[in-house]
Amino acid sequence: VLEQMGMLRQAAVVYRDTLRIAPPDPSLPPSLQKPLARAREVVADQAQALAQHLHEALGPLRDTHSDSDLRRFDEGIDILAGVSRVQNAQPVQLHYPRLPAIPFFDREHFPWMDTLEAATDTIREELMTLLDAGLPGFSPYVAYAPGTPENQFAPLNHNSKWSSLWLWKDGAAQDEAIAQCPRTAAILGELPLADQPGFAPTALFSALAPHTRIPPHTGSTNTRLLVHLPLVLPGPAGFRVGNETREWKMGEAWAFDDTIEHEAWNDADETRVIMIFDIWNPLLSAAERELVSALLTTHRDWMRG
Repeated sequence: VLEQMGMLRQAAVVYRDTLRIAPPDPSLPPSLQKPLARAREVVADQAQALAQHLHEALGPLRDTHSDSDLRRFDEGIDILAGVSRVQNAQPVQLHYPRLPAIPFFDREHFPWMDTLEAATDTIREELMTLLDAGLPGFSPYVAYAPGTPENQFAPLNHNSKWSSLWLWKDGAAQDEAIAQCPRTAAILGELPLADQPGFAPTALFSALAPHTRIPPHTGSTNTRLLVHLPLVLPGPAGFRVGNETREWKMGEAWAFDDTIEHEAWNDADETRVIMIFDIWNPLLSAAERELVSALLTTHRDWMRG
């Protein structure tokens, strides 16, 4: 009725509340599926209109602070308007309290990042030798045991479209892979990788086949971050963490909190390869790092009985 009266803003509020409590479409009577689809359309349209209005109305004031980093404010507008979702850490293992949910961390936390980026060509040379040989040692990244619920990863389970070569896995050096990439291993050995016996460090090459997408997912704990270093970028490819989307650039690394929902895609006609390794969250103290490592080990031992 509100929509028919031309009161679209008020109608969107009611529609939004209705959608929050509505069951999934497959369980709805057919007669309700079309009205709810219309509700989603009105909500989305009004969210876009509100976001545009807020950005335009606040633009002049925002411009007076152009020397400040206003990414959080811009994202706040989009969340308020409804075009973006609240993105919190969603660890599947350990949620460490009072750590901010930061999608991509500023480089100032990682003075060694320049050293890593300067070694891109060296790492890439060893990787290209493997690529030319057909990626020996690479195996599907997702490899669930029989009977394990596959959830959103079903299309990639035991599928070489997303494959990896591990140099370190759950804290254990993978000797055969390291022997194939000794210079890469030496470079990583000079970096402050996470050190959690039985859990970290983790370091690997990650290969994503052409026109393949890794679905949205979250990682194990916000006490660590992941670092990405692009090595083979044959064409359009992207990466999203929370509400922020970036494109890889050769020679540029980043660190992000993988407990915030993230996804990746390769729209190119050839395989995209990056290096991934984990580091401690820089907002943890040395005492917390030692205690968290002990906590995870103690918890694992208890679960094993």
